[in-house]
Amino acid sequence: MQKKDYIIQLLKYIIMAIVVGIIVGTIDALFGRVLIAISEFRTIHYQYLLPFLPIAGLVITAMYYVFSKLSLKGMKLIFEVGQQKTDAIPLLLIPLVMIGTWLTHLFGGSAGREGVAVQIGATLSHALGRKLNFPENGRIMLVIGMAAGFGGLFQTPLSATFFAIEVIVIGKMDYEALLPALASAYIAAFTSHSLGLEKFSVAIKNTINLTGTKTIISIIILGILFGLTGRLFSFSLSKLKVFMGETIMNQYLRIGVMAIPLAALLFIIHGSRYSGLGTNIISAGFAGQTIYSYDWLLKLLFTIFTLAIGFQGGEVTPLFSIGTSLGVILGGLLGLPPMLCAALGYAAVFGSATNTLIAPIMIGLEVFGGADMVLFVIVCVIAYGVNGNISIYAQEKIYF
Repeated sequence: MQKKDYIIQLLKYIIMAIVVGIIVGTIDALFGRVLIAISEFRTIHYQYLLPFLPIAGLVITAMYYVFSKLSLKGMKLIFEVGQQKTDAIPLLLIPLVMIGTWLTHLFGGSAGREGVAVQIGATLSHALGRKLNFPENGRIMLVIGMAAGFGGLFQTPLSATFFAIEVIVIGKMDYEALLPALASAYIAAFTSHSLGLEKFSVAIKNTINLTGTKTIISIIILGILFGLTGRLFSFSLSKLKVFMGETIMNQYLRIGVMAIPLAALLFIIHGSRYSGLGTNIISAGFAGQTIYSYDWLLKLLFTIFTLAIGFQGGEVTPLFSIGTSLGVILGGLLGLPPMLCAALGYAAVFGSATNTLIAPIMIGLEVFGGADMVLFVIVCVIAYGVNGNISIYAQEKIYF
């Protein structure tokens, strides 16, 4: 491609990125604000809502089967398009995944939200790319949309950009998509913020110097344990999804029956503490409030079970919760500042479970500031290495 043609094509992608960023940022704001209101309502009235979680599961499944069964593939469908295995993402996926996630959270399921935002962005950008006959729209347009979805919801455009690029393929940076993805992520973040969606950030006041042998060993231990935790989450989620699918093949039966013990346990154990996103645990961790030694493990198990039986949502915010609570506990055991370790866990467990490296480092920068960037780089690199190419996104295409 000649330089002139390349510049023209790049400008087209940037213009499209701006359009996608505005639209996706607007939808993210709607989705995010409704989800926050639902979560607050459930926290107050969980005792009346959790018993209806199995019924909510049946309603979610029926919606997909009636309106768009193909959309049940969710993120798998996005990756199939990115790898050119298929070229169809139904627009109905957007309202279905939004409503399904709202119902999951309203009635107390343990799940996240980023998968929804990423699917919304990818679906819209792919549809626009096909409509306008954009070249390579199955790849670059998907990255633009995924970055907008993540950036608009979390308002962390740098991490959103690299997250979108890193999860499409492993071990290959798509530099052609970098600038348009960055533009879409920033526009989406600005749009959602302008519409009232707030960004989560924490100023970390404690820091440590990497001078003593004990401190260096402790940081290495943190990286290893965070990496193993992310790996445990990804591996367990993948295996349990397969096991549930093969053991109870009828999806109505699977979600309806298995949601009964799920709801009962969520109700009994600390009164819905492990329902929803896990932002309550994140807030507790950074506010110096009570964090139980088993918070990270129970949140991990409840989230895996919720998603494996068919409820809608994402994994990233629960991963932030798992990393935060584990970091607080490990910080106390290793003699390191608990809040700093919580921040490192917030980023590194997310990076390990998603098999991304640059995205979690950028999360550290955008959420916690740049004062401890060296620590974030070290811990995230170790966690990434421990992961061993296992990801919650099992459809990633691996390059060596």
